[in-house]
Amino acid sequence: GWAKVVVPSQPSEKNPRGYPGWVPRRQITATPPRAAAQLATVTSRTAWVRTDDSTARRVVEVSFGTNLPVVDQVPGYVRVAMPRGAVRRLPTAAVAVHDRNQPAIAPSRAGVVRTAKSFLGLQYLWGGLSGFGLDCSGLTWLSYRVHGITIPRDALPQSQHGRVVTTRQPGDLLFYAHNGLVHHVSMYIGGGLMIHAPRTGQPVQIVSFSAPPLRAEYSGARSYLD
Repeated sequence: GWAKVVVPSQPSEKNPRGYPGWVPRRQITATPPRAAAQLATVTSRTAWVRTDDSTARRVVEVSFGTNLPVVDQVPGYVRVAMPRGAVRRLPTAAVAVHDRNQPAIAPSRAGVVRTAKSFLGLQYLWGGLSGFGLDCSGLTWLSYRVHGITIPRDALPQSQHGRVVTTRQPGDLLFYAHNGLVHHVSMYIGGGLMIHAPRTGQPVQIVSFSAPPLRAEYSGARSYLD
């Protein structure tokens, strides 16, 4: 009842093809996605996919970053194709419509920080990569993804790529290590502050870069932005 998969958009040292894991077979399809010149990417924390009729009834709640092929647009909604072929609707205010080969949101330092801040208050979830819950590296990965920037999935490989920086700028990633092993990542947002998903039981929050105990474990910064 399960399929072992890799996720190419989540680079990982665990598998050269992408992040490995298991998915219930009932939740996946081998049907190729509908061909479309444009995609609708969810840019609110979550959004409800609705029926494609005048009632626009709720069908399923989907996360920030979900991409669906655009069929067309009607007042207040974008009509999209679901993975099994059904046509549904998403509220126009909850998505960014963009060409397939372009990011949902143009990459910029201010934009990446703004995206990360949109998750303030969201509860930590180990392994979380969505608007339903995030872990530390999930917050940074997801914030970059909608801006068209692919970074490794986990904190340790995130600390091994990008460009080493000594002068921190908004959007740069900050890493923390214990006994030489990176175990946590946050995002610098400027003004001596950073945003991160701390641990189970705590929400995404903004704290001072100099706040203990993390400051004592700081091991350097990397930039994935120009």
